[in-house]
Amino acid sequence: MITVLGSINMDLIASTPRLPEPGETVAGTGFSTAAGGKGANQALAARRAGSTVRIAGAAGRDAFADPALALLSDAGVGLSAVNRVDGPTGTALILVGGDGENMIAVVPGANGTVTATQAKEAVDAMAAGDVLMLQLEVPSEAVEAALQAAKSKGVTSILNTAPITSDAVRLAKLADIVISNESEFELLIDQSGLTPEKRLEALQQLHAETGQTFVITLGADGVVAARDGKLHQVQGLTIIPVDTVGAGDTFCGYLAAGIDSGLSFEEALRRAAVAGSLACLKHGAQPSIPTAAEVAGHL
Repeated sequence: MITVLGSINMDLIASTPRLPEPGETVAGTGFSTAAGGKGANQALAARRAGSTVRIAGAAGRDAFADPALALLSDAGVGLSAVNRVDGPTGTALILVGGDGENMIAVVPGANGTVTATQAKEAVDAMAAGDVLMLQLEVPSEAVEAALQAAKSKGVTSILNTAPITSDAVRLAKLADIVISNESEFELLIDQSGLTPEKRLEALQQLHAETGQTFVITLGADGVVAARDGKLHQVQGLTIIPVDTVGAGDTFCGYLAAGIDSGLSFEEALRRAAVAGSLACLKHGAQPSIPTAAEVAGHL
């Protein structure tokens, strides 16, 4: 079973021919809303991948709350650990350019009310061998409490270091598995401008020093990871992206589900990479997450 401690948002999405430069206004070509939040996205991805999933977090009492939870509820994600609080549900303001790249501003709202106590309660309800999935859109105190509790309970913890924060380096040291993109990984090791060769060297060195599993997502270049003294490199699909929002979350949720279901790490990585690629072919974070059957058709 997978428990996700994380954010629940409503995404407000505007499409533009290209992303604006600082201080520039560009004309939009479309607007939509979709359920989002890194925690909710990853929970839905893990559920669509076939795992039993529940999410712990918070939503407001505003008009966005029910739509933000609708796809999770429809998919059968457990919502009993989602608190309803006074104030707004978290929101993300998203611009998607004509090439599928995006810019995002996140307003925490109710996500900022998630506490260390709530995090501990979520882990207390788990069993040894379960998988805990976390990101950095809820307060760092809650993330830290969950990671510490997971260690003492024998729960496998997965931390996605997004969005990167000043606490990421400290929190990453507490997780069993750390998932980062290229820029986040460079911040974790306090180096920048790494060539692919230097990145692999740094990855292997960090893994050797800590014993933790590290995964680096590389967009169109696939994924590299270090686990149990072995280097893994897998590719996703060759695609023309429509919208990359949610692709990373889809990867994370599918990887957690692969580990939860007992797949080999290599198989779990490949399946997650394919799922992340497929998520780029539709608009919206949660609507774009593929089903297990769709992913299986591309393996």
